[in-house]
Amino acid sequence: INLMLISIFVQALKLQQCLVKWQHESPNPFPILLMLQHDPVYTVGLRSSVYTEQEESNLLAIGADFVRTNRGGLITFHGPGQLVVYPIFNLGAMKLGVREYVYQLEETIINLCERYKLHGERSPHTGVWIANDKICAMGINTQRGITSHGLALNCNTDLKWFDRIVPCGIHGRGVTSLSRELSRDVTVENTLSQFLRHFAPVFGSDSLDFND
Repeated sequence: INLMLISIFVQALKLQQCLVKWQHESPNPFPILLMLQHDPVYTVGLRSSVYTEQEESNLLAIGADFVRTNRGGLITFHGPGQLVVYPIFNLGAMKLGVREYVYQLEETIINLCERYKLHGERSPHTGVWIANDKICAMGINTQRGITSHGLALNCNTDLKWFDRIVPCGIHGRGVTSLSRELSRDVTVENTLSQFLRHFAPVFGSDSLDFND
């Protein structure tokens, strides 16, 4: 599994599209894990028509990009202080269904939260929550069994960016971060090794090498 760092969301989107195509066409594909930290950007999923051009203009005016994507889910924010992870995996080769795959992504973050003595949990909504607040958003796409997009874990994200939207279209719930919950600064760099430590056993990849 290769690790990569990219800040511009549209570049990451194009890279994912290329890697999905490569997974389909290569005679010897292997799983790829993109680990990112984006510049400020609001993204929407397949139901992008819910968001008008005026709403898009309003968000662009506050200094963030706005990108419509092919992932599941509604609007969310990505930006500095947030660990974004895009697995480009062949679910058929891994013998995983989509629901089980998402469950394992959630399990990874729940285990990571436990490492910090935080109680992360699932809800009827996708992602991982601390009480009433989402700490990790998830939205994926699959094309003939190949995954793209993934999860976004708030480490020391400026949560004020979320005040401009209804995160993931879920009313009556909030957003939190590791830093807010722990009352200390927890950076993406601090969290990266912990994520990999918990991701590997959940996905049965203990024997795989992680290369920079």
